[in-house]
Amino acid sequence: MNLYAKTALLACGVAVASSAVTMLAVNGMDSTDNVARSITTLFNEDGTKHDGGAFYTVANTVTPPTDFTHAAESTINGVVSIKSYSNRQQYGQGGGGQYIDPFEFFFGSPFGQQQPRRQQPQSNEKEEVQKGLGSGVIISEDGYIVTNNHVIDDADRLEVTLNDNRIYNAKVIGTDPSTDVALLKIEEKGLHVIPIGDSDNLRVGEWVLAVGNPFGFTSTVTTGIVSAKARGMQGAPHSGKMGIESYIQTDAAVNPGNSGGALVNISGELVGINTAIYSQTGNYAGCSFAIPASIVTKIVTDLRQYGTVQRAILGIAFTELTPQMAKEKDITATNDGILVGEVMDQSAAMEAGIKVNDIIIAINNAPTHNTAQLQGEISKYRPGDKITLKYVRDNKIATTSVTLRNNQGNTKVTQAGNISALGCAFAPLTDKEKREYQLSSGLKVTGLKDGKFKEAGIKNGFIVLDINNMRVRTQDDVEKIYTAIMKSSDTDKVMFITGIYPTGRRVYYAVDLAE
Repeated sequence: MNLYAKTALLACGVAVASSAVTMLAVNGMDSTDNVARSITTLFNEDGTKHDGGAFYTVANTVTPPTDFTHAAESTINGVVSIKSYSNRQQYGQGGGGQYIDPFEFFFGSPFGQQQPRRQQPQSNEKEEVQKGLGSGVIISEDGYIVTNNHVIDDADRLEVTLNDNRIYNAKVIGTDPSTDVALLKIEEKGLHVIPIGDSDNLRVGEWVLAVGNPFGFTSTVTTGIVSAKARGMQGAPHSGKMGIESYIQTDAAVNPGNSGGALVNISGELVGINTAIYSQTGNYAGCSFAIPASIVTKIVTDLRQYGTVQRAILGIAFTELTPQMAKEKDITATNDGILVGEVMDQSAAMEAGIKVNDIIIAINNAPTHNTAQLQGEISKYRPGDKITLKYVRDNKIATTSVTLRNNQGNTKVTQAGNISALGCAFAPLTDKEKREYQLSSGLKVTGLKDGKFKEAGIKNGFIVLDINNMRVRTQDDVEKIYTAIMKSSDTDKVMFITGIYPTGRRVYYAVDLAE
């Protein structure tokens, strides 16, 4: 073999070896925990250790799947499109009113451009207009669908379209604004269901797919990885609307219309419900957020079984421990956690012996480094459930058993509110009564029987003007206020009512709605 042939062969060998090392390095980075690794140290020619460090050689490599077709094909038929419609009262002749295309503000223009404002038709009739567009996930063969509360909020009619273009009207079974979860039902059998996976076992860096209807483009699948878990968005604009924030953060492309759609793992299992994006434009910017399936499952189960969410309360006021606070308080056992600032009376925490300045670091061995992790863990339980708290007191770690309570301080099941509990009916004032009492609107209490109104001292003929500083003109107004109060997480559920009796006497009542 001549010199040139030897040189060519040597070069080829070097190239092959280099490729092998490159492949080994890549496989080493992509490998799972069961991959055997050995470290070979690089040395200089004189035998001294090379400063470049080490490289990995890999044996029996198991390469993670990068084919998403199975997950995509097994889930697109389990995701639906949801259109919400609202009945808008049109302005009468000469009103000169305008209305705004609802896409402009609910989810942004579906084609990425502002739609022109149109002159309101001249009529006194109501017109049904599309209010919004979102997605939903089929969770049972008989038609139960989970979506976001903000997708269906204040809608007068909901239209669900399956992936095969079958269309149904949907009924709202229950909603939970605190977690932004809503449960719908359509009348159909044999629907395709996405199996629910274990969101607690998701790992940062794991592949996930977002399935939904961005901008109305149905059955759209995008992919990304889990960027973070138990992520709170307290610093984000409008984040205060959500009472519980413990999201899965991903970089899967999610846009307006994806809300309520599925976040699935590589096996095609539901691990979250896509609900929000962090963006300065309203469109995808690399940070998407999903409600974990563990929280969604608990909320949906409560809505189906009880009609309302059974929310557990620990009963503390707290802040997140920072290194600066730890230094000021001479805390050395931990650098983060939930610092207890106040223990509520008759609370689960007080019964368990939790004190001010304790630092809660885990619930049932799940770390609670921040508010999102604490909320995420507590939201999985119901009043009456027992949990184990791990906390730091006087720089010593301790544990205690806690029986969680509801916001009324007991472990009773909370029943779904019904306006019939008020024990009366409401009749709008006639034009004659409006002139007589010099009122523009009002609701007269009629048919009074045993119930919340009678307990508060209200009598037949009382005219309700406003409830909780909101003017009421129809019984629907009363029902909406009542429902909002009962669904709120406030400890005190009270209607503050202003009204008059036919004699002209103005009276104020506080109606306690608590069980």
